[in-house]
Amino acid sequence: MPFPTTNQSQGAQPPAKHYGITSPISLALPKEADLALTQKLTEALKPFGVFEEELELQRRILVLGKLNSLVKEWIREISESKNLPSSLIDTVGGKIFTFGSYRLGVHTKGADIDALCVAPRHVERTDFFSSFYEKLKEQEEVKDLRAVEEAFVPVIKLCFDGIEIDILFARLALQTIPENLDLRDDSLLKNLDIRCIRSLNGCRVTDEILHLVPNIENFRLTLRAIKLWAKRHNIYSNILGFLGGVSWAMLVARTCQLYPNAVAATLVHKFFLVFSKWEWPNPVLLKQPEDCNLNLPVWDPRVTPSDRYHLMPIITPAYPQQNSTYNVSASTRAVMVDEFKQGLAITDEIMQNKAEWSKLFEAPNFFQKYKHYIVLLASAPTEKQHLEWVGLVESKIRILVGNLEKNEFIMLAHVNAHSFPGPKEGNDKEEFSTMWVIGIVFKKMEGSENLNVDLTVDIQSFTDTVYRQAISSKMFEQEMKITAKHVKRRQLQQLLPSNVIQSRPSRRKLSTEGPRLINDSSLDLSVDSDNSLSVPSPPTVPAAANKISSVAVSAGLFGPSPSPPPMGPPAAKKPSSPPPAEDKERRPSAEETPSPQQVAAVARTPSSSSPPPSPAPPLKRPGSPSPAPPVKRPGSPLAEEPSKKLKVEEEARPELEEEMASQGDEAVETDVKELDPEQQVPSNQRVPTTDLSDVPLPPANPIPVLKNSIKLRLSR
Repeated sequence: MPFPTTNQSQGAQPPAKHYGITSPISLALPKEADLALTQKLTEALKPFGVFEEELELQRRILVLGKLNSLVKEWIREISESKNLPSSLIDTVGGKIFTFGSYRLGVHTKGADIDALCVAPRHVERTDFFSSFYEKLKEQEEVKDLRAVEEAFVPVIKLCFDGIEIDILFARLALQTIPENLDLRDDSLLKNLDIRCIRSLNGCRVTDEILHLVPNIENFRLTLRAIKLWAKRHNIYSNILGFLGGVSWAMLVARTCQLYPNAVAATLVHKFFLVFSKWEWPNPVLLKQPEDCNLNLPVWDPRVTPSDRYHLMPIITPAYPQQNSTYNVSASTRAVMVDEFKQGLAITDEIMQNKAEWSKLFEAPNFFQKYKHYIVLLASAPTEKQHLEWVGLVESKIRILVGNLEKNEFIMLAHVNAHSFPGPKEGNDKEEFSTMWVIGIVFKKMEGSENLNVDLTVDIQSFTDTVYRQAISSKMFEQEMKITAKHVKRRQLQQLLPSNVIQSRPSRRKLSTEGPRLINDSSLDLSVDSDNSLSVPSPPTVPAAANKISSVAVSAGLFGPSPSPPPMGPPAAKKPSSPPPAEDKERRPSAEETPSPQQVAAVARTPSSSSPPPSPAPPLKRPGSPSPAPPVKRPGSPLAEEPSKKLKVEEEARPELEEEMASQGDEAVETDVKELDPEQQVPSNQRVPTTDLSDVPLPPANPIPVLKNSIKLRLSR
């Protein structure tokens, strides 16, 4: 391919091709100092295992070659069984394509390979999941073979000679599959079913990205650095509402388009410069969207109202264009924008030779960052059930984050992208569990010394959704449980491995424009008690036991109230279809250093075919006084008559002692008691909370749910 090499000299000619939807910010060529910093960046990345050794790379190529031969052999056999002419059988073809990090050239040691099996029109999907599956089973190099035919994107997973591979299937409307087939050709999508279009999408997006960057080698090294930085800072997870691999790749590709002659060290710095100033929700586009008149749903806020509520749109370049960051919420966007600003400050120092690249990849201690945490525990009795249960719970955690964001007293809900093994129980019963930790920042309310925060409905709505999904998919088993606990920072050491909790490292504050941590009093909540929001699996209890009592958390928030910025529009219901720190350069010049206005102009430049999203409904800014008393959150759809509820709760309420703790001049009291019925939300004000659920109604025999009422009182 006619792409320039990584090390460009000052005499190299700028690329003639125009990349992106706007003109580049700078065409400045790299200087010797830039090349030296790029070499240092490469050396700094090596200890983290982001580069694969040549021997391992050749092994991957060999495995893919064997797999490609198997595909051709299998398609020949299918062709013969369907009595195709022998002349056609010899040329019918078939091919394995790769996509994802391997295709982009940024895979790490031990990473899996995403592959696509492309077959001609006479090969059915049922053939792929039957005869090809059996052919794979016959190969002695193949281990851990499993088919997931009913998935949103059907896939066969396997381990081939020690390398994990996910294989998708696409049947094209072609008589033969040529070796030089270009999957970017939009005409290939004609007359295909939606599953084939979804399967093709990964390859088409990856290939488009590689064709839309001016220098592939510079792009790859920059992307390796940014992906490592994102993983180290716990913001690499599409399923939890951060960004996944393809989204990070598109952000890096857009940076490369804006600085087409820059080398990796400069591009990493410019990445943080551009996206710390980006005016979300203006979309990031690598090319002008095209309409192929195939009547497929595409991201377009002019046509689809729900697209206007997407908070951080990054649009895939291949038709049908989609937003790859649909899961991003107000909290996850706030966390990522703050990380962009912190990254800019660090790379400013690096470019001025005041810091080393290792500083950029230092992992901040999430468990010292906040004072309040919610610990979510998912457990099951067997390892197989645990794997399925954890996968479902993790895919729904973003719903819990969205529920917490809507709570009027919560400013930020930051879920850690890493999960941890759950603590072992004292009993002899074997149980497998996984734990997630969510950092919480409460708002400081004016004129309020004590604050009552009710999290019951927020968590109950989440657990209801998970259980309904598990039952509707026939996955639910007895003893599958979800437990949520509210804990303080110092209590995390009782739940997490010792190597995770560090002893009071230097705390990195959020930027002045991002959400602030509230200077609130400490709060002691014994993790050994039953002071948890526990949702056990269905016991043998009558359906009348399916009631909930409220959880009230009384926390005094003291100190001056910051004036936080707006958090963006509320998380939208899932549709049916798919001024920061100043840039400090080492050698500022008119050509090399853009003004803040230049970068801001790029951040504001929308596509001509995709105008800025229409204004969302007016939002209440965090910390601002409410014009009217807020309406209580709706109750769980599983709630029934209060009279039966009280009887069950009296039987189920555990015997708990009150604890008194002191820290400095603060006194903390934990009081566990049942709230009066008058304090509950009236039944006539309750509405079903099914807006975020994947199934419209609870199961026929609803899951009995017992909860403890918790009241935490904090005084000076």
